[in-house]
Amino acid sequence: MNLNSRLIYLPVGRAEIQGDLRMPEKSTSIVVFAHGSGSSRHSPRNKYVADVLNEAGIATFLIDLLTPDEELIDFQTARLRFDIDLLADRLITVTHWLRGQPTTEKLHPGYFGASTGAAAALVAGGREPQFVEAIVSRGGRPDLAGPWLKKVQAPTLLIVGGADKVVTELNYQASAELRTEHRLEIIPNAGHLFEEPGALEQVAALARDWFEEHLILSNRRAA
Repeated sequence: MNLNSRLIYLPVGRAEIQGDLRMPEKSTSIVVFAHGSGSSRHSPRNKYVADVLNEAGIATFLIDLLTPDEELIDFQTARLRFDIDLLADRLITVTHWLRGQPTTEKLHPGYFGASTGAAAALVAGGREPQFVEAIVSRGGRPDLAGPWLKKVQAPTLLIVGGADKVVTELNYQASAELRTEHRLEIIPNAGHLFEEPGALEQVAALARDWFEEHLILSNRRAA
């Protein structure tokens, strides 16, 4: 696979956030990864999912939504990872940046959110629905998106582990609030991090299929 990879430094105020942009040749879509709860763009779980998407010809942008200084504060306080408005603002900034770059401006965009990053993806999708065409949540907290859930227009896939009882219930509640096309997938016996044998592979396959359907196939049919 011919893959163009770049480390991106994106200004936010007086600081900057960092991301890994990977673009297979002839990509027509791109998925921005929004992590949360103390993770980073180096998360082996998100990198694995990104690899699967790249193999399917989908570009990926794994981005740290917090600056290095903010990440240090969050490491000490665990506070900023729950600042959903801040994370959503940064995700919108990233999306606007992609739309302004010659190599990415025409790509159909999606969001992949994990944990509190899923809430940020849904808030961003609700605030600027014209800029995202599909959303996937992995072990996410979509409940933290609050009233923005009703404003999301992008088809949304919620993936949770069957052994992650509290988060599963929160996803059921959030699913009931969504007004767009959506589906809740429960992976049996999987925990919050999908560390069980085969669990992460199921997550990646579900995400790939969802993005292929809503970022690639639907746009081919519309062309």
